[in-house]
Amino acid sequence: MGCDKVIKKLEAISDPIIADFKHKRGSKAQNSYGVKVKDLRIIAGDIGVNHRLALELFNTGIHEARKLASMIDDPQKVTRAQMEDWAAAFDSWDVCDCCCSSLFVKTQFAYARALEWSRRDEEYVKRAAFALMAHLVFYDKVAVDKKFEQFFPAIKREAVDDRNFVKKAVNWSLRQIGKRNKNLNKKAIKLAGEIQKIESKSAQWVAAHALRELTGPKVNILGYPRRP
Repeated sequence: MGCDKVIKKLEAISDPIIADFKHKRGSKAQNSYGVKVKDLRIIAGDIGVNHRLALELFNTGIHEARKLASMIDDPQKVTRAQMEDWAAAFDSWDVCDCCCSSLFVKTQFAYARALEWSRRDEEYVKRAAFALMAHLVFYDKVAVDKKFEQFFPAIKREAVDDRNFVKKAVNWSLRQIGKRNKNLNKKAIKLAGEIQKIESKSAQWVAAHALRELTGPKVNILGYPRRP
């Protein structure tokens, strides 16, 4: 299935109501067809893994085509340069999150990019850093705890960023790491306590929402093995 044929398929199932809803939720994407994620996954299943097509689809600039690209790309063929190019092109939280969860987290560069991007200023690039941290909790089930503890300084440092899509991702990464196992839960709670003392409304928001979940009676500790 070529790129043009895929685009025509997306156009055929487009829904402007969905596209408008996404804009109301804060998406800045200018070229959206309004296709549901579940429908994109069906198309992705029909296509299979196709790195070349993924690159072509992403380069169209079409919102849904970019999400679909992340679903069909081959993480083994993704380069650092490609990740940089795609991240720089992010114009919405959902394309950012979809690329992180469907593709970037599966690459050999995931941990390094999470740390590097956490220092970047672009809103969606920085969001990608913390989205990667959150998704790595689920994807890398055998990682040692230190792999996640290395993210703590970045989480604390960037908790003061008051941009909505950044602070929510910072909070998300802290909560997910804190639910990985009991050891990381204790350390994440301690970190949240430190963040809470920072004189920043954003930092205090991040800490409060993390503590509410990580110390609650219904906190879901995933129980992934703690390894030295």
